[in-house]
Amino acid sequence: MSKNYIFSSESVGEGHPDKVCDTISDAVLDACLTQDPKSRVACETYAKSNIVVVGGEITTKAKLDYNAIVRDAIREIGYVHDDDVFHADKVFITNLITSQSPDIAQGVDARAADGKGTEEQGAGDQGLMFGFACDETPELMPAPIMFAHRLGRELTKVRKSGAVKWLRPDAKSQVSVEYVDGRPVRIANVVVSTQHAADVKHKTIRDFIIREIVKKVIPTEMLDRRTEYLINPTGRFVVGGPQGDTGLTGRKIIVDTYGGMGRHGGGAFSGKDPSKVDRSAAYMGRYVAKNVVASGIATRCEIQFAYAIGHPDPVSVAVDTFGTGKVSDDVITDAVRQVFSFKPAAIVKQLNLLRPIYGKTTNYGHFGKVSDVASITWEKTDKTEALRRAIK
Repeated sequence: MSKNYIFSSESVGEGHPDKVCDTISDAVLDACLTQDPKSRVACETYAKSNIVVVGGEITTKAKLDYNAIVRDAIREIGYVHDDDVFHADKVFITNLITSQSPDIAQGVDARAADGKGTEEQGAGDQGLMFGFACDETPELMPAPIMFAHRLGRELTKVRKSGAVKWLRPDAKSQVSVEYVDGRPVRIANVVVSTQHAADVKHKTIRDFIIREIVKKVIPTEMLDRRTEYLINPTGRFVVGGPQGDTGLTGRKIIVDTYGGMGRHGGGAFSGKDPSKVDRSAAYMGRYVAKNVVASGIATRCEIQFAYAIGHPDPVSVAVDTFGTGKVSDDVITDAVRQVFSFKPAAIVKQLNLLRPIYGKTTNYGHFGKVSDVASITWEKTDKTEALRRAIK
């Protein structure tokens, strides 16, 4: 990529149809882990109009009222208006949950099994995962996705405060950042689309979003007279949420990670317990990459590793610092492998993942949330000294 370019990333609000489904799936996961930390959960949700389908594979000792979990999640999002077709108290719910396949379970369980090469806990599936960090923001995240998340988070905060009665739950944001010599220097354009009540004027929406949302959360020095604001660019956004579009768990994988700036292995997060390396290993990748950048070893870092189902060790580990490393990528890779363990059971232990913390991750990105590292443990930078020592 040229050193001078414009890069765009998007975020979506809690009321976006896909995020509604992610929220329900993670609510089910947290409910399981609250009662039984050893729960095996792969929960998928589908939503359209006034229908919610919850399915997947769950093996747990928890005793749950799935219908109540679904309705509470929808209510917390804010689908409670009398004119909502998709309404917390009115949706029809279908439960298609079964137990986890015993063939998968024997690969994940820390026990011997016929044909399994080890008694250790193995990966819940094959697959490749990426972690990424860079020094563009205090969170060590790419600027475009962090700015897009800030817009969505502030919009939701205002909506849930009740101060602006015409705001509704469905929303999307997008920020295009101009880079010069590889560094973010200005915002080229901002796109915000928010669902709204039918009786509000477009000018009211536009003026409010620019004044009370964009200019409050985007750094002033990044905005200039050339910055373009595209606010509800269709002119009307009354029909939204699952009434306007179908929702499905796991479809916002780029929103959930690095906004396209870092590569993605393809696995989604929400609704999956940490025995699923799609989720836990991606969190581990972020933990590793962030510590590499925080240590000063590089200003940009991507790590990729991969697993085979039932096998306890990664089949590959590779670090790429895009030419920003103070030492070679091979040396950094060796240091990373000394400091961190990539075994699935070790990841769960290192990051303390058998807790009902996943509802905190669902919206506005699984990475870059630095205000609660007690829960979002993969945002800690507690391995920087160990990495520096390993390189010496």
